[in-house]
This record gives sequence, structure tokens and C-alpha cells, in this order.
Amino acid sequence: MGQAQSQFSEEELQDYEDLTYFSKREVLKVHQKFKALAPEKVGHNKNAKLSMSKILQYPELKVNPFGERICQVFSASRDGDLTFEDFLDMMSVFSSYCPKPVKAEHAFRIFDFDGDDMLGLSDLRQVIDRITGPQHLSEQELQHFIQNILEEADLDDDGALSFAEFEHIIDRAPDFARAFSMHL
Repeated sequence: MGQAQSQFSEEELQDYEDLTYFSKREVLKVHQKFKALAPEKVGHNKNAKLSMSKILQYPELKVNPFGERICQVFSASRDGDLTFEDFLDMMSVFSSYCPKPVKAEHAFRIFDFDGDDMLGLSDLRQVIDRITGPQHLSEQELQHFIQNILEEADLDDDGALSFAEFEHIIDRAPDFARAFSMHL
């Protein structure tokens, strides 16, 4: 970890510790993970920006059906390319230390494909399609599933889920915080 240590001043490490759910040691561990994705680029430049395709090589993103959306949500430029600070923010939110409400806010943003601050029919359809993967549901099964979600969670009957309605679902999901995590 010596080289990672030399890339950051004590003040920078303190800032990262203050702004994340990580200790300084864990920040350095996250940096090692980031650097391992492109050592030739990150080894010389702590401000390097890695392409989404590089970031998606991270093992837990590689198998996640929402990997691209996760990159887009955490990318400061929203193109999916991530700086170390973007990657650190992502890893912090996906850490076991992150509070459930913060995780819920980011999950909502990941599922809100059209960015309208609501989970509408097209958002729900895309979420279900990504979760079911290659064994897609029939149109009838998909419609039935979406209808069940809305009947259960759309408390104001507007045909979409607001963040408050989504948060209500998350509150009743005991595995959410564990499922919405990545290990260092």
C-alpha cells in the first residue's frame, strides 16, 4: 500500500475519511482496487478517469445486471466513466457501513432510468427485464408483475412510484441493505 499512500496527502485521506463511510486504511484499499483495474493509467495519475468498460471489470459489477446504470449514477459526468473519487463514493454507498436511507436513495436513482424522479412503467419494465435476464417474462407475465408492484406500492394511485413509495418498499425488505452491497 506504500505507493497508494504516497499518492495522497494526509489531508486528502482525512477528507476522504470524512466524506465516506470508510477509514483512511479502507480508502487506500479502495484505491488499490481502483488501481488494479488499470495500473498503467492510475499508477501515475491519482486523478485518472477510467472508462465504464474498465470499471465494469470490477468483479461485483461484472455480474450485476445494473452495472452500467451504477456507473452512470456514480459518474460525475454521467457518461459512466469514473474518477477515483466517483469510484470511492460508489464503494462507500455499497459498503456495509452505509445507512439504509442513503442506499435507498441511490437504488432509486439506479432504477430511475429516465431520470424523472419517479419509477414509472418503463422504469419498472427495465428493472424487471434486467433482473430476469435471458429468461425474460412473457408480455402478459410482465404486465401482471408490474400491476402487482403498483397495487402493492403505489399508494397515491398515480401509476408510478415516488421515492417515498419506493422507500416504503425498502423499509419492508429485510435483505435490502445486504443485497445492495459490495465487499472490499
